Amino acid sequence: QQQQQQQQSGGQLRGRFYRSTSMADRSSRLLENLDQLELRVEAFRDAASAMEQEKEILLEMIHNIQNSQDMRHISEGEREELNLTANRLMGRTLTVEVSVETIRNAQQQESLLHATKMIDEIVNKLLDDLEDAKMRLMSLYGACTSDVPAGPIDQKFQSVVIGCAIEDQKKIKRRLETLLRNLENSEKSITLLEHQKSSVRQSCNSKQD
Repeated sequence: QQQQQQQQSGGQLRGRFYRSTSMADRSSRLLENLDQLELRVEAFRDAASAMEQEKEILLEMIHNIQNSQDMRHISEGEREELNLTANRLMGRTLTVEVSVETIRNAQQQESLLHATKMIDEIVNKLLDDLEDAKMRLMSLYGACTSDVPAGPIDQKFQSVVIGCAIEDQKKIKRRLETLLRNLENSEKSITLLEHQKSSVRQSCNSKQD
C-alpha cells in the first residue's frame, strides 16, 4: 500500500511538473510572438510617420510652385492652367489622411503646448519684422539640433523641447525647418523683385537721359 501511495504521489508530481513545463513553454512562445509583433508595430508606425512627412513635403512643394517667380513670368492663361493642375494635386494629396498619435504623459503634453505657443508667437509677427522673426526661428532651431549652430540658441526653448516626447521633438524640428525654408524662399522672391524694380528704374532713367 505504501508503494502504491508513493507511485501515485510520484505520478502527481510528474503530472504537475509536466503541466508546469507546458505552461512555461506556452508563456515563452507567446512572449516571443509579442516581441515579433512589437517590431512590426514600430515598423508600422515608422512607415506611417514617413507618409505623414511625405504629405507635408508634397504640399509644401506644390505651394512653392504656385508662389514661385516663374509663375509670375508666364502668360495669364498658362498661369491659370498650371494653378488648376496644382490645386488638383493639392486636393488629391489632402484626401490622404495619415495620423500617428504620440503617447504623452501630462508633463510632455504641457511641454508640447508651451513649445508650440513659442513658435506660433514668432509666426504671428512675421509680417511685422521678417528679419527679426527669421533670427528668432533660427535660435529655436539651434536648440533642436545636435549640430553646432551657426548662431545663438534659445536656452528657454531648449529646456521646453527636452521635456517633450521624442516624436514631438522631431515634429517641432521639422516644423522649424519648413518655416525657415519658406522664409528663405520669400526673401529670395523679395530680393529678385527689388532687383527687377531697380533694373526698370535704371532703364527708365537711361531713356530720360
